[in-house]
This record gives sequence, C-alpha cells and structure tokens, in this order.
Amino acid sequence: MESTYKLLDEAVDFLRQRGFGRPKVALILGSGLGGLADSFEESVSADYAEIPGFPAATVPGHAGRLVWGKLRGVEAVAMQGRFHFYEGHSQRQIAFAVWTLRLLGAEILVVTNAAGGINPAFSVGDLMLITDHINMSGDNPLIGPNPERFGPRFPDMSRAYAPECRELAMKAAAKLDLNLQQGVYISVSGPCFETPAEIQSFRRLGADAVGMSTVPEVITAVHAGMKVLGISCITNMAAGLGAEKLNHQEVIDVTTKVQSQFRALVSEIIELMGREIKR
Repeated sequence: MESTYKLLDEAVDFLRQRGFGRPKVALILGSGLGGLADSFEESVSADYAEIPGFPAATVPGHAGRLVWGKLRGVEAVAMQGRFHFYEGHSQRQIAFAVWTLRLLGAEILVVTNAAGGINPAFSVGDLMLITDHINMSGDNPLIGPNPERFGPRFPDMSRAYAPECRELAMKAAAKLDLNLQQGVYISVSGPCFETPAEIQSFRRLGADAVGMSTVPEVITAVHAGMKVLGISCITNMAAGLGAEKLNHQEVIDVTTKVQSQFRALVSEIIELMGREIKR
C-alpha cells in the first residue's frame, strides 16, 4: 500500500497546484451525464491522463476530466466520466479515484449512472434514487491489503446509501415536482448487455435496475467514511423487457434528453447538502 499512498499524495499535490480547492462534495458523473460539471462556477479542471495514478477514460459519453468549482455556492469536485472494470481496470484502480476525492476533502460522494430498468413500473427516462445495491461483478475493491489510511478491514455496508442524503434527495425532487423513483441497483462486470434470463434472475433477487459501474466506488467511499448518495438514469428497459436489441447509443440519447431534469435535481440536492454541511 505504501506505493499507492505515495501515488495518491502525488495526485493530490498535482491537483492542488492546478488550483483545486477542498471540496465538501464529490460527484461521479456517468455515461452522458457529465454536462453537469460544465455549470460549475470558478472552475478548474485536469484531464485524467495528466493526473498521477489516473488512467485515461475510453468509453463514449465520458469526457475524462476532473473538475473543481462551485455549484450553487457549494465547493465540489466532479469526475466527468468514470473507470470501469470491463475496460480492464482493476477495482483497486477504480478505488484510487475515490481515494483521491476523499483526500481532496470530500465528505459526501454523489454517484450517478445510466442503468437498464428491471422494475416493470419504471419508464425510460426515469431517475431512480438508489436505496441499496447487489454486487454481482465478481470482485471487490477492498480485496488485498487493507488500506488502513482510509478505513477498517471489515466495513459495515448495511447503510451504504446514507438515509439522510436520500431524504435530501426526496426533498429536492418534491420541490421540483419530479417523480423520483427508488430502488435497488445491481452491478455486473459487463461489457455485454445482459440476457433475458439474467434479467429475470436479477428481478427475483430484488433488483430494480442494472448497470456496469458504481458499486466499486460506493464500497470504497463507505470504507473511507464518506456518506453516499446514488442516482440512476433509466436509459432503457433491460433485456426481455423492452426493445429487441440494446446498444450504447441509446444510453447516450436518453441521458441527453433528461440532462436538464438531471441537472436541476442534482443541483438542488447539492444546495441542500451545502446547508447541512454548514450546520
């Protein structure tokens, strides 16, 4: 772990020199959702390829930049795009980005993603507040030597998605008169879209939406003592529940259509979080 800690310190030093402040809130913006960071005020940014320890982003719809600034007056840092297990990154590499956000000062992590809807009550374009998750990726970012600098060997995941953050999200949705769905997110390794039989089994397990990200980041954040809020954009109904074929362009098209709604919700949540943090 010592070499990882050294690289983390180098990453934070680089970002401080670039002008990054000490954010209270960090955001990881999924496929097609990165435009929220463009509304940051007094912002500075760095491409992932420039930051020590960060690989380059390779997935369409992921800009591959880290942005610091103010959103509704709250200091925040946002990942415009994330790293995925299916890209060949280890889950420790995915954890590295979250550790960097934590060392910058973030106390709350807001994770967003594009997901396939499993719950038949959902519609394409819905936003879903994540209440819990199921890890079906076959891996865990905490396997290996425990990063004692951040948390204990056996972290409690019973309240991974902080109830107080979810309450703020529901308040924000009510203020905007937005129907915010709620449900369980199941994470798979990807990159294949799932088969109809897999989707049926996931529904029996209690999943409402499926995706190929997020859970490694959440595990890392909870281990590091961060409060987590998760929001999925339902970009398609999963295999066997909607269109005959699934493709990534559909994901980008739907997230583009809901960008304004998504931005309004997350911006309102961040403003509420800012008030809570100041108390």
